[in-house]
Amino acid sequence: MKPLKKSIVAVAVLGMTLTGAAGVYAGANLEKISAYLNHSIGIKVDGVVYNTGKTLTPITYQDTTYLPVRAMADVLDVPVQYDSKNNLVLIGSNPGNGQTTELTNVKYSDAERKEIKSAFAKFDGFQTPYAPTQMVKGDVYQKTGASEDGVNMLFKHMTVYISPRDYSHGYDSKSVTLSNGVKAKWYTPDDTDMLGFQIDDRFVTISSPEHSLSRAQLEKVAVSVAQLK
Repeated sequence: MKPLKKSIVAVAVLGMTLTGAAGVYAGANLEKISAYLNHSIGIKVDGVVYNTGKTLTPITYQDTTYLPVRAMADVLDVPVQYDSKNNLVLIGSNPGNGQTTELTNVKYSDAERKEIKSAFAKFDGFQTPYAPTQMVKGDVYQKTGASEDGVNMLFKHMTVYISPRDYSHGYDSKSVTLSNGVKAKWYTPDDTDMLGFQIDDRFVTISSPEHSLSRAQLEKVAVSVAQLK
């Protein structure tokens, strides 16, 4: 059997991802597994993780090689995410859906700055405007509006919500440290991952409602949130 290569795109056993099982399915279950794989389920693998020297034992059935998703992720020490919207299992810390993690500056026009400042001005003691100064290359700022208890900034591929309230309470979360040292946490109220963190007297929540941006991309954008001059 040929060794796994850096550019590999593997067909994996979806059932192990959905159930969390780490073992290898026996032959009796392979027909069921094959049925999963024939219903437009796509698998994307971050090829960088294969440059580790570790090996895996795949399953070969009817001339097709299957790799157990959860077991593979555990061996390589990388996370597994299931993108239900796009029917993809994403393996690796930054699959990125083929997108770049390169950031570009957000160039707010005078009218957009006025709109942002006006939204924050609706809240007593919360008037100082904050906004991301960078976005993932290819994204586009759209508009800002005030909600009942915060300010909602809409981009083409992400939403940035800034509020005096911490909306992560009551949800299971995973703590992360951003590149600027700020403590943040990931939580998932429904099927969309939310990145929450505090900056000065407010809480920022960043998400990608259409699931087009990865966690790594959103964490990079989070670092750029600052007071809007």
